[in-house]
Amino acid sequence: MDFEEIEILIIKYFSQSATMADLDALNQWIEKPENQSIFEEYVKTHYAITLAMGDPDIKSVKKALFEEIKKEKKKVRKIRLYSVMKYAAIAILFLGIGFLMQKNFFNENSNKQKLVLNENEITLKLGDGNTKIIAADGTSKVYDANGKVVGKQNGKELVYTSNGEGSELVYNTLSVPNGKRFNITLSDGTIVHLNAGSSITFPIAFLKNKIRKVFLSGEAFFEVAHDKKNAFVVNASKLDVKVYGTKFNVSNYQEDNSTDVVLVEGSVSMAESAETINRKNEFFLTPGFKGTFNKENKKISNEKVNTSLYTSWMTGNLVFRDESFDNISKKLERRYNVIIINNNKNLSKETFNATIETDHESIEQVFNYFKKVYQIDYQIVENKIIIH
Repeated sequence: MDFEEIEILIIKYFSQSATMADLDALNQWIEKPENQSIFEEYVKTHYAITLAMGDPDIKSVKKALFEEIKKEKKKVRKIRLYSVMKYAAIAILFLGIGFLMQKNFFNENSNKQKLVLNENEITLKLGDGNTKIIAADGTSKVYDANGKVVGKQNGKELVYTSNGEGSELVYNTLSVPNGKRFNITLSDGTIVHLNAGSSITFPIAFLKNKIRKVFLSGEAFFEVAHDKKNAFVVNASKLDVKVYGTKFNVSNYQEDNSTDVVLVEGSVSMAESAETINRKNEFFLTPGFKGTFNKENKKISNEKVNTSLYTSWMTGNLVFRDESFDNISKKLERRYNVIIINNNKNLSKETFNATIETDHESIEQVFNYFKKVYQIDYQIVENKIIIH
């Protein structure tokens, strides 16, 4: 997409005439670091022109902005976000506010309560049952039972290099707590990006002429090394995802009612774990589709999606489209390693559109925004956020 097309999208964005497809295309463009500063200048100029109108008093500008936000919020709630025009309008507010939050625009009278965060550690359980702590910014080595180096850590990545000469599988388990992300390269060259609150169990070396199988709890994005002879299988509880070489995201958190597989590139099949051998029951996905495995009735369905919405967490973003506050809360809990207690039952099913840059915005900033715009009343007690 050339810059002329991007300019048209930005104009539609600010004029509140962007469609959902326009917004998703613009969001993908903004995700690239080199484009963020360009977009920030557009946002800054837009608000300066439309709100300041020659008035240099920042308090007046803020007051005008909040009045517009409140006005727009009431309209959006009335029609429950089903109108494409209002979908665009509310997205303008969220993305615009995201920029202003980064610039501390709302900090003047912000909530002074501070969270006490839990500092859980990334751990690696070895084949002999011992567990070692992995410092996110450290370096270390992983040894097998014979004292041979099979893996090395460099910062937020762990790389296994064993060439698979062994005769039996020896497993390690990497666990990433809430509030952190971590990458691992398996011995075959497959790269796995682990999201917060996730763990993966994998062989320190895959055996020759055998299926490459790993076990996932939580969420991960896989870039599978191509191998025609040896298929790669991700076991997500009761679901097996089978591939030969591809890029896809698997979300399999224990509390979720379903397991989602979003295919970015290549081809994968989905099947209930006990049925993997029976090729007739495999459900194949094509790029751009999300497959959903219902954990209760064991049925698999699929739908066309914007894959970037499901993979944005790797770049530090949480993107929500018509998402309930309950679901948003779960993802915020995992990403920020906090506990959210919602005593406002009417809020639970309210739906929102938002893009949160979690690497740059604190949970206090996120909830201060919710308080300012949606009058959500909350308090902070240690690492808990209690909504009244």
